[in-house]
Amino acid sequence: MREALTAFVEYLTSQRQYSPHTVRAYQTDLEQFIEFLVEKMRRPEPLSLENVTKEDVRLFLAARIRHGMSKRSVARKMASLRSFFGYLSSNGVITSDPTLTLYSPKQDKHLPEFLREEEMIDALNAIETRSVTGIRDRAILEFFYGTGIRLSELVTVNVSHIDFTSGTVRIFGKGRKERVLPMGRHICEILRQYLTRRVEFHPKAGEQAMFLNRSGKRISPRGVQLIVKKRLQQVSEKKKLSPHMLRHSFATHLLDRGADLNAVKELLGHASLSTTQMYTHLTLDRLKKVYRRAHPRAGCT
Repeated sequence: MREALTAFVEYLTSQRQYSPHTVRAYQTDLEQFIEFLVEKMRRPEPLSLENVTKEDVRLFLAARIRHGMSKRSVARKMASLRSFFGYLSSNGVITSDPTLTLYSPKQDKHLPEFLREEEMIDALNAIETRSVTGIRDRAILEFFYGTGIRLSELVTVNVSHIDFTSGTVRIFGKGRKERVLPMGRHICEILRQYLTRRVEFHPKAGEQAMFLNRSGKRISPRGVQLIVKKRLQQVSEKKKLSPHMLRHSFATHLLDRGADLNAVKELLGHASLSTTQMYTHLTLDRLKKVYRRAHPRAGCT
């Protein structure tokens, strides 16, 4: 089984081109499952893939729940196991997939947090742009809020991916799927300013990466998270201030202003419309509040 896991990790990395973070998550989940079979089920190694049953998977997930793991985390482990055994089945390594008829635990619905439009504008305007770091930070927040891209996508943007003539940027999302996103006037303006001063990070700044750290190297995801948190703390007292909150704000504000759900799905790079539909709950709640405050007969509903 460990040999199969090594091959699966290689498949995710080289063929599916998953991010290192995603690959590590899959690998951790599957290593935990192997340890469970060895220790709790008292299976001697090497473990036989054909001997893994649906009951083994069910008991593993049940043990996670008993130890207080959230339904969301258990669902992710189920997804890892399903992908692993699906890969083995499609490649003829096993004849029966033990996860085929299992379902993930029903998750509690947690609506994503977002910033109000006023908060978002205040956060952007609060960033001074006299220094090169200020311009870079403003460009990063403008980019997140103006395109709705993921953190993993932003840190991989290269200068060559930007087309100022058409006002677009090429993004490589999950599984290296490419999509082209429009950039608004504000993004284009701040990016042009940033590019004229980008060399200040280092005389020989890397030619590829758009966003650089103080050493002139491609900025890390952690570096971006710290920048976003620092800048948003100036206008918001919310606890989970993150790049993903800017993505949520992007989608929510678009829908608030009448954007088509399918269009928002494409902009976000979602594989399924159901993923995008969570934002309709946010906009619907806000519409209800406006209606109750404004309509003279709203109290009758």
